[in-house]
Amino acid sequence: MALAAAGLLGAVAWLLLGSRFLVVRSIQVTGTHLVPKSEVLAAAAIPDGVPLIRVNTGAAASRIDRIPQVLSAQVSRQWPDGLLITVTERRPALAVPLVGGGFALVDPAGVVLRTAHAQPPGIPRFIPAGPLAGNPGVRAAAAVLRQLPAGIGRRVTSVTVPTADAVTLHLAGRITVDWGSAGQSAQKARVLAILMHTHAHYYDVSAPGTAVTG
Repeated sequence: MALAAAGLLGAVAWLLLGSRFLVVRSIQVTGTHLVPKSEVLAAAAIPDGVPLIRVNTGAAASRIDRIPQVLSAQVSRQWPDGLLITVTERRPALAVPLVGGGFALVDPAGVVLRTAHAQPPGIPRFIPAGPLAGNPGVRAAAAVLRQLPAGIGRRVTSVTVPTADAVTLHLAGRITVDWGSAGQSAQKARVLAILMHTHAHYYDVSAPGTAVTG
């Protein structure tokens, strides 16, 4: 009985670690739009033919996470011979004008994802005060934009944030919204949606309980 069990364990170990059956033959990458799949595969650094059980999926995911445009990555085994890499990319939130022309598209953390010759539709213009990485103004602007109803968000052409508690939105049609800080953004968004039925050109929702138009 013991010999049979040992033999079975040995066979399983050989199948997992030593045979040519359960080795990596294919790697599927999903979720990429900004990052080429070839770059993801290069960062993962998983050679073909390695036994599937030997792949350190956590370490491979960590290497992919180092790609600037990647927010997170997950690597999972797909038995009998495949791996699935699921990538969640950072999403551009703001368009920062470049000195030589064009725009740098940045995410809420101030990470530059790519450049564009023109300001893309739906991504507001933003001029940061200080460096982009970890910029509190970038975080505040992105936090406010996330709370806007889609119909209003599409109309935002630029955002100014001289300080993190003084966010101002500029909408198409020469409409200005004094938002104040990023706090209470969900409530401010609801108030703004109601007030915009007045078709005013100035809205102050910095104190949502006493919002005004002009």
